[in-house]
Amino acid sequence: MALIRVTSPHVHKANRTADVMRLVLLATLPGIAALSFFFGWGTLVQLLWASLLAVGMEAALIKLRRRPVLFYLRDYSAVVTAVLLALAIPPFAPWWLTLVGVFVAIVIAKHLYGGLGQNPFNPAMVAYALLLVSFPVEMTRWAAPTVLLENGTLGLGDTLALIFAGLDPALVDSVTGATPLDALKHRGGLTTEEAWHSIDVLANGVGAWHAVSAGFFMGGVFLLYRKVFTWHIPVSMLATLAVLSTLFFGFAPDQYADPFFHLTVGGTMLGAFFIATDPVTAATSNRGKLYYGAGIGLLIFIIRSWGSYPDAVAFAVLLMNLAAPFIDLYSQPRTYGHAHAKRGLKEDS
Repeated sequence: MALIRVTSPHVHKANRTADVMRLVLLATLPGIAALSFFFGWGTLVQLLWASLLAVGMEAALIKLRRRPVLFYLRDYSAVVTAVLLALAIPPFAPWWLTLVGVFVAIVIAKHLYGGLGQNPFNPAMVAYALLLVSFPVEMTRWAAPTVLLENGTLGLGDTLALIFAGLDPALVDSVTGATPLDALKHRGGLTTEEAWHSIDVLANGVGAWHAVSAGFFMGGVFLLYRKVFTWHIPVSMLATLAVLSTLFFGFAPDQYADPFFHLTVGGTMLGAFFIATDPVTAATSNRGKLYYGAGIGLLIFIIRSWGSYPDAVAFAVLLMNLAAPFIDLYSQPRTYGHAHAKRGLKEDS
């Protein structure tokens, strides 16, 4: 596969990788705060555990590759990967599940391809997809929102015991439940409207997911303001998902969810602003970014509506990661001094 060498435009200001990664971590704080408030201590525990694992594995691999350890650890890329993975997995996931996920993300999806900047697929989403396919029970045991629990969420000590000392089925059943996307997907013979009134997480607990999405949306707007990425990918992804869900909801409201539900429940906002915009695995030109984001939005709607998995952000991003080089070949802008843009695999005459 021929790779495109992008030579311009040139960056004229300091924009170190570490600075960008720190901004991304900072932007996740509103979403992390919402997750912790509505779902308990598990999110913070998973974030710390995944980050420690990622830094340790990153250091070991850099050492094995005979490169300066501190120099590469300071770019914070391993921590960002760990944080994105930890935000995607259930708060009460067992310790070994996070260990497997971080290993896949750092060792296989990142370093086996050459390290930062060389991986064709988003490492966090590779790990998430593998965990979801391999351990579906553990990956679908999401903590129930606090508003649905009679005694509130678990304390820090109980959360640590639940994650690191083994799963007590009775305790797990009392603090976990289906996500709104999962509940709507497996609503049986109920119409969408009936599901909203009869399924507890849809009737009373969906507001927690709205708040989490609002947190990640605020973080994404902050990253746009700081020009960490351009608007093309998130806007095209969200607009495509909104348009498709509006059309199908208008056609058959008893069978399909409304656009607000698709945009604010699940990993939509996290995916739009923190995962799909990964500069290493996404399309590069502005036109290509629009195609890339639209493809993700299309795939999310298709998989959610007719696929086997309730949420589809990881699979949609990975499929479009695969298509990104092709999109780049056919979306290059016209370079200075040329009458037409050079696109596709045509050789110069």
